[in-house]
Amino acid sequence: MPQATDLIDVHHHAIPPAYAQALGDRVAIPGVDYPTWTPEESLEVMDRHSIAASVLSITAPGVTFADRDEARHLARQVNEYYAELIARHPARFGAFAILPLPDVAAAKDELAYAVDELGLDGIGLLTSYGNRYLGDPEFEPLLAEIAERGLPVHVHPGTPPAKDLATFDLPPSLYEFTFETTRTVISLLFNGVLERLPHLKLIVSHAGGTLPFLAQRLTYGPTIGKYLTERAPSDVIASLRGLYYDIAMSANPYALPALTELAAPDRILFGSDFPFMPAAHTTENVTGFATYPGWNDQQRMAIGRTNALQLFPRLAEQLRGTV
Repeated sequence: MPQATDLIDVHHHAIPPAYAQALGDRVAIPGVDYPTWTPEESLEVMDRHSIAASVLSITAPGVTFADRDEARHLARQVNEYYAELIARHPARFGAFAILPLPDVAAAKDELAYAVDELGLDGIGLLTSYGNRYLGDPEFEPLLAEIAERGLPVHVHPGTPPAKDLATFDLPPSLYEFTFETTRTVISLLFNGVLERLPHLKLIVSHAGGTLPFLAQRLTYGPTIGKYLTERAPSDVIASLRGLYYDIAMSANPYALPALTELAAPDRILFGSDFPFMPAAHTTENVTGFATYPGWNDQQRMAIGRTNALQLFPRLAEQLRGTV
């Protein structure tokens, strides 16, 4: 079992000052109490829960609330903030760069700057932009470039784009986020993106949403509708097993058995969802991770630490320097 300061948290959110100012009093996620955040708060929670390092990301709505020029400027501000924070704490923080989507050309420009100039560790994407999920052909050139660069991609759900969807006056993050993750992965599956980009390192949030439960059902596409024969992946289960899954909000006896039936231990990563889930939940998730009986100590070490270090070589090098 990982010991003190061993865990790597790949689902840990930041709220940079420029981002908070730009968001203002907008409703970021309906029904969700938007937290405050400072790096010091993250470090305190990390230290208290034996988390060596966290890879930071912006949650929904990303920069989609801004117009085109503002979105480009705000993404640049966030990514430069990340780089400055990492420079101050190189062994404690990594970051997934935010991109000004749905403008793919601007996103590719920011990708190059964030990775080549700032040295950020990966890319953070939302499950949809406008009315298009990540399997939409418009996004494939960007995903192809990310895959070619060998960068990990953290995919975070957002509010469903369908405005007429009944949400029962409940926060979409309570349950719809899991379906949004499912929808975007299904779009990637049945549009052939995962087969054309087999080296794309996608990390999907919250144990994959409902994907573990639906995995076998998704193999029945051509059975349900013959028109799907040409669109269906050659091996749905293998494609799903090729994804990475974080266990934010999911290290519990209900979610982990389904996930571990689908995903091998080398495809599972620790996540906390701090600060959108409070420190008490980090305690709950760490405890659930540490006590789940379905993993042996070697597998637990891989999930808690070594899988992430393989995905984030800069962070791995920094952590080696602290030993």
